Amino acid sequence: MKKVVILGSTGSIGTQALDVARHLIKSLKIVGLSSFSNILRLKDQIREFRPEIASVWFEKDCIELKSWCRENNLKTEVVFGIEGLIKAAKHHSSNFVLSAVVGSIGIEPLLEAIKSKKQIALANKEALVVAGKLIMDAAKKCGVTIIPVDSEHSAVFQCLKNEKNKFISKIILTASGGPFYKKSKTKHSKVTVAEALSHPTWKMGKKITIDSATLMNKGLEAIEASHLFNVPLKNIEIVIHPQSIVHSLVQFVDGSVLAQLSNPDMRLPIQYALTFPERIKSGVKELSLTRIKKLEFDVPDFKRFPSLELALKAGKTGGTMPAAMNAANEVAVEKFLKKEISFSQIPKVVKKVMDKHLLNKNPNIRQILNSDLNSRKAALKIIKEIKH
Repeated sequence: MKKVVILGSTGSIGTQALDVARHLIKSLKIVGLSSFSNILRLKDQIREFRPEIASVWFEKDCIELKSWCRENNLKTEVVFGIEGLIKAAKHHSSNFVLSAVVGSIGIEPLLEAIKSKKQIALANKEALVVAGKLIMDAAKKCGVTIIPVDSEHSAVFQCLKNEKNKFISKIILTASGGPFYKKSKTKHSKVTVAEALSHPTWKMGKKITIDSATLMNKGLEAIEASHLFNVPLKNIEIVIHPQSIVHSLVQFVDGSVLAQLSNPDMRLPIQYALTFPERIKSGVKELSLTRIKKLEFDVPDFKRFPSLELALKAGKTGGTMPAAMNAANEVAVEKFLKKEISFSQIPKVVKKVMDKHLLNKNPNIRQILNSDLNSRKAALKIIKEIKH
């Protein structure tokens, strides 16, 4: 019996993970949940799954949720803040943690879950982008396997089963291209929030959807893949694949290429992570190549999507630069969603923060988190200047 804590249970990945949990009810028990601020949805989840612990971000929500649990005779322990998230991540009853929180806030809970020797399913790519070496070193030291949940990394993980790293020539990550891949760069400044959130193939949370529209997401995924699979960033290729059927590929030194294909449905990689190393029927619609008929591939346009180039540059620079890049992007995306800056200003904010960043090549976790905090402050200052 897998006893699972889901960090970020009210988000896109979290809610789909609970759909999978309903399907796996005989072999899986939900013992922990967490939400940033969607308390209504979290209440429904607590009522259904009756977890031992639930974490929220704000103290006022914690007080409300504790009272609600008492009124409904629910014995769920309610905690809050980063300390609450960490407590949920290393909860004594669990043996499996699915990290589906968004952003670098997931780093410390992930590290604590690893130190507690929980099996990890990872959908929080920013944690590896910002602190990949520290996280993978901790996982190796503690004998913990990190199973990726992102469709691209799940695909690579599956392609690499029983293969040795020395046989890898390159990893090929596919990208849908988002809603603006054929839109002229001159029109990017006029992109609305609604247009940016209208992804052609995937239904995701707001932040990752905007990252997909700027192609920043694929740069983050390249850095994540480099850490996950111990492959140099120069050996990771990105190709545009609008159909989102081929989720990623691995090319080997003998010229062979292995790929994982399926209809675009996140429940499939989520279930694979939860049932690994076994496979069971998922209910996901089976793939029919004869219906699809055509699969297209293209090279990314770095000039029209500078966020992708910025992410790759940060990854190649290493040290605290990925933390600076990621923090600036998180702030800029949030401000775009609030309609405080334009779509085309997102990469401009990121570039300015990276240009000003004082690089630390070999940081510890505190130095990484300080770089994250300082870069957020720098991004907010730049945005304030833009607005005035």
